Amino acid sequence: MAVPVVDPSLNSDSVPVATRTASAGPDAAGTGTSRRPWRRPGRADLLAIGAYVLLGVLVCLNYWGDVEHRVSSHLPTDHSWFEWLFAHGAYSVQHLENPLFSTRQNAPDGVNMMANTSLLGATLPLAPVTLLLGPQVTYALYLGGALAATAATSYWMLSRHLVRSRAAAFLGGAFLGFAPGIVHHANGQPNFVSNYLLPLIVARVLLLGAPGRGWRRDGVVLGLLVAYQIFINEEMLLLTALACLVVVLAYAAQRPRAAWARARGFLSALGLGGALALLLTAYPIWFQFNGPQSYRGLQGGVFHNWGEDLVAFVTFARDTVAGDEAVEKTIGLTEQNTWFGWPLVLVALVALALLVRRSLAARIVAVLVVVFTVASIGPVVRFDGAETTIDGPWAYIPDDLPLVEMMMPTRLALVVVAAVGVLLALAWDALARTAPTGAAPAGATAAGATAAGATAAGAATAGRSRRWLRPVGYAALTLAVLPLIPRPLPAERIDPPPHFITSGGWRPYVPAGRTLVPVPIPSNVHGLPTLRWSALTRHEFPIPGGYFIGPNPDGEGVFGAPNRPTSTLIYSTMDAGTLPPLTEENRRQAAEDLRHWNASVVVLGAHPREAVLRELMTALLGPPQRVDDVWLWDVR
Repeated sequence: MAVPVVDPSLNSDSVPVATRTASAGPDAAGTGTSRRPWRRPGRADLLAIGAYVLLGVLVCLNYWGDVEHRVSSHLPTDHSWFEWLFAHGAYSVQHLENPLFSTRQNAPDGVNMMANTSLLGATLPLAPVTLLLGPQVTYALYLGGALAATAATSYWMLSRHLVRSRAAAFLGGAFLGFAPGIVHHANGQPNFVSNYLLPLIVARVLLLGAPGRGWRRDGVVLGLLVAYQIFINEEMLLLTALACLVVVLAYAAQRPRAAWARARGFLSALGLGGALALLLTAYPIWFQFNGPQSYRGLQGGVFHNWGEDLVAFVTFARDTVAGDEAVEKTIGLTEQNTWFGWPLVLVALVALALLVRRSLAARIVAVLVVVFTVASIGPVVRFDGAETTIDGPWAYIPDDLPLVEMMMPTRLALVVVAAVGVLLALAWDALARTAPTGAAPAGATAAGATAAGATAAGAATAGRSRRWLRPVGYAALTLAVLPLIPRPLPAERIDPPPHFITSGGWRPYVPAGRTLVPVPIPSNVHGLPTLRWSALTRHEFPIPGGYFIGPNPDGEGVFGAPNRPTSTLIYSTMDAGTLPPLTEENRRQAAEDLRHWNASVVVLGAHPREAVLRELMTALLGPPQRVDDVWLWDVR
């Protein structure tokens, strides 16, 4: 998640500078004091992390019931793709092959892994786990772990740099890690829940140039974090950079002198970090845009139309305890990035209204919410599933504009999600700092007590009027987030690959350098089970087709491999359920396609359309062999 942390010294305008300088709490960072010493995690920290781990287990609970045979029922194709990616990481490590490219899918052309959501920053380090336990177990372990790790690093950032209350940091961290929009992406898209480095990146950016900090060290650490994030999720890194830009500009506009004083150190560290990140990632980034199977744009900016529906902000997400699948009939079937529910929206607006005058942090959060809410709307304003006649901001952005040509407007709302998480922590912390009625400030002198006694009557009146603030505030925040507790992700059973595949029975038929052609040929629409044949056999044989983004003949990005005549014929036969009339031209094209794929064997396993597919392949290639539990055509 793009976590918009603000400068920790700016939590409250009302705290005197001298008080902040003497403080050992979170507000001391970045105020001109020396660096705070590292503090060992305490019991509260360990309890928070333990709670996040339990939430991660809860979210993935439906997978663990039968982890080898269950996939996301919301995005089964994406789930299988990421299982394939974990197998790719293991294969690359085991065989010492270039992880930036793979020939095990889309044979013989291959797949540019840097130009896809390859998650190399996780799949490569977890290769031993994948080799030992398989990609299904690794996927489930990583998914829950990434959610918990994001919450934990967010908790660390909040508790060390922004709020004093551990409860406030816990609430904010829980929301940043398990917000409805994040949990929704956990349905088959672990790259969008892998946000554990983003709080560290943002905290480092917004401490750059602070007095008493070494700009070289901060720059190096920032560069290393950014470089690694590139191998996890570049899109979320871009959103984080945009959020940081807005935060820095908002800070400079409201504190110009402080910003100017930090400018030299900030720019020096930022330049060093950027140069280091570029040095470390120059070749992978070049490979992404210029290597084999790279592409320009994606289907004419098709995702530019995916803006956030205004009603989505006040709707409960499907995967929360208050959610309902029925809402997906009108909005958010594919993307549910905000979905706060109306109680949280109401509480957030009230919290902003109460905090915006006293807290610069709250004012910067307000700027983030406004800017990225508007930006997420897309080219047309949508309301309750229907397009209005009102243009959105993306109506004025060309579809082929570099860098943004592949962006999805609705995902900009993830910055709003992060801003709300920070706001929850600020609001809880403000309540925790509210002095009980009649309490004297810590460290008050006798003279101060005498002066306070002179205004005791007024203070007592104000205290009675605010006596309700803390319990009511705590109750409002709690009731706003309770409906958003996640439920276990929906999962569905998927049949295992044929025994012929998992037992290695294919080995005598597929010599080195040749391809096994599964029927149906894997694609983003058809052939989900056959894509898993590759994932669950450690990529031991290459397959044609697949589920990825690659270039079409014009160099534009499209999902899957360009269809060959035989794959098109297979898909149309599956859809129709009947065998079409075949000609000698169909048989000639089939032979040509098999030569293009460098095929040695064509394999058909159990499938709902098994009968008609067997008729089709028999008409094209001749009678098959029955080997183990598959139909096999030896085309060597």
